[in-house]
Amino acid sequence: MHFYELHEGEDDIFFDVLLFREEDMDAEEFFGVVQSIRREVQDVFETDTLVEAIAQELERQYGFVFISDDRLTAAVNVSKVDADNFLADLDGDESDDEPPPVTGDADYRSVYAEFEPPDADPN
Repeated sequence: MHFYELHEGEDDIFFDVLLFREEDMDAEEFFGVVQSIRREVQDVFETDTLVEAIAQELERQYGFVFISDDRLTAAVNVSKVDADNFLADLDGDESDDEPPPVTGDADYRSVYAEFEPPDADPN
């Protein structure tokens, strides 16, 4: 089994996807295939990110398996603090269940982005 990764990002915000394939593809060949697909889909993709669109095409045309969130069987939040460890809800069910409270010295990181629409009046 051979694993591949696609990165997409601007400035300090990045998005990655993982793929695997039974047969090995040379790194230069993989790069060429990705560039070819990128040119085809970059102006018309309907996924949230360009790398997801490329990954879907790699799966359709070249036998890759795109390891996407909808294929996850389980996801677990892991922390040094016992109370902050839990099985994540993969169904996206917006129920009244509250996530476990954050306690102790949990190690969380956040990304903040400022957004100003291009036609916004700065005054």
